[in-house]
Amino acid sequence: MSDDVPATAIPADPPPPTAPGPTGRREGRGRGRDGGRGRDEGRNRAQDEGRSRERDEGRSRERDEGDDRARDAEGRPGSRSRPWTALWVTALALPPLALLAAAAWAGRWVRPGADDWCFLPLVRDEGVAGLVGKFYLDDNGRLANALLVGAYAKFQVAGHQWFPLVSGVLVVAVLWVVAVLALRRAGLRTPRGLPLLTAAMTTALFLLATPNTYKTFYWPAASVSHTLPPVLACAALIPLLLARSVRGRAFAVAVALLAAAFLATLSEETAIVVVMVLLAVLLVSGRVVAAPQRAFVRLWCAAGIAGTAAGALVLITSPGSRNRRERFGAETTSLLSSDSLAASLRAFAEITVTVVTTWQYVGAVAAGVLLGLLCRRADGAAPRPPAHWPLLVTTGVLVLLVSGYLCTVIAYPVFGARVSAPSANRLWNDYLLLYVILLVGAGALLGLAFRRLAPRTASPAKAVCAALCVLACLGPAIALTHLGTELRDRAEKWDAQDHRLREGAAAGERVLPYERLVISQMLEPFSEGGRRYWPGGCVADFYHLDRVTDESRAR
Repeated sequence: MSDDVPATAIPADPPPPTAPGPTGRREGRGRGRDGGRGRDEGRNRAQDEGRSRERDEGRSRERDEGDDRARDAEGRPGSRSRPWTALWVTALALPPLALLAAAAWAGRWVRPGADDWCFLPLVRDEGVAGLVGKFYLDDNGRLANALLVGAYAKFQVAGHQWFPLVSGVLVVAVLWVVAVLALRRAGLRTPRGLPLLTAAMTTALFLLATPNTYKTFYWPAASVSHTLPPVLACAALIPLLLARSVRGRAFAVAVALLAAAFLATLSEETAIVVVMVLLAVLLVSGRVVAAPQRAFVRLWCAAGIAGTAAGALVLITSPGSRNRRERFGAETTSLLSSDSLAASLRAFAEITVTVVTTWQYVGAVAAGVLLGLLCRRADGAAPRPPAHWPLLVTTGVLVLLVSGYLCTVIAYPVFGARVSAPSANRLWNDYLLLYVILLVGAGALLGLAFRRLAPRTASPAKAVCAALCVLACLGPAIALTHLGTELRDRAEKWDAQDHRLREGAAAGERVLPYERLVISQMLEPFSEGGRRYWPGGCVADFYHLDRVTDESRAR
């Protein structure tokens, strides 16, 4: 018999019969008394088991009541605090939205400058098709960039004034929709207003917390090349998150292919970021993507990479791109030289220090912590952090660093050491949105950790995060106030000069003096002490003149 089998599994041998007699009677009485004691012991055991079951049921009820109280405290279904939570979360979205509204309202003072001086007369005289041809054949080969520039230049000065409002609404709307769909896809529920808070805070920090807000938000040409492309890349996620059927998945793959090709001819830097993200998803999909969705996600990523390659091929082989590389000495040999790579690394290190030490980005972390503290599963339970969250965090950081460095590498031959200067901060925007989104994700992981490891600190953490969200908007608000004053002053001088130049051209003048109106280190004619004429020729074309002269030297 095996030692693992309990002894009770084998019946015991019956006792031998005893002879009748006095001894038998006494033994019978003994067995009767023993049987009574056995019945008493059985009743006692039954009572003990009943009391034990009652105690266990009581503890279970207490645990359930505790869980219900915890659910009430977190604002889950049936909670009395849920309407109040939705109310204060929605109210918390008002500061970043008000900041964005004020920034868009100040857009009425935007006037053309730098490259826009050249775009306006060309679109006015030859239309958007003329601008597309010039970009492809002469300037840079960016077909999609020419289409978007032509879309606002078609309206001349009014296009510049409306651009901040339109682009700001577009960024908020895209990030809001992506946040809602991503949470729904993950099976998470949040109080109303929380996705809007996340989108508004991300947008406000992305557009207005940079060292040079004018070139990020108010200069349409820079926004088209570096600010809007990463947002359009996020918009390509919407069909992916909505895909449920075979037809929906096919549509999502087609959108990924076409959107990636479009982005490759819109911004080379954003194309690099897109490829790095897609490659990272392909590499980690075996561990972080559920098996039923894995093949579809990999196909979607492959379509995005193929589209980017096709668009990059169109761009690189264009005459305009060849002219640009020759003009700035950005051929492959110089681009990948050891000196250029080392200088790009130093410049990217300076950019990293500038971005990391910008304290306003703590608002993105705070919004993410609120997301982690307030989200819940469909059954009302608190979600757990992703099983592979260390892999996700490591991958996100590596993608950000690699893509940021590569963007600096391709920009360095054109801008040189200025690539890390605040005046060139628009070049950082291609990967800056990824940085802000990663901060929100890191905050969400912190919020989930608070709920599991220190649940009693959830309420104080919410209060601190709410305060940080408001404080993060104060710095950009103060900077925006000063910038708004500069915008208004320049607009008044620009309008007066515009009136004078138009009157002179109508009177038959062919050469007129031009006053430089610089804002936020934007290029104007006669820069570098009057030695650099560009874009003076474009200003003359805009006013139908032969040439403009430096008014400061005529005084």
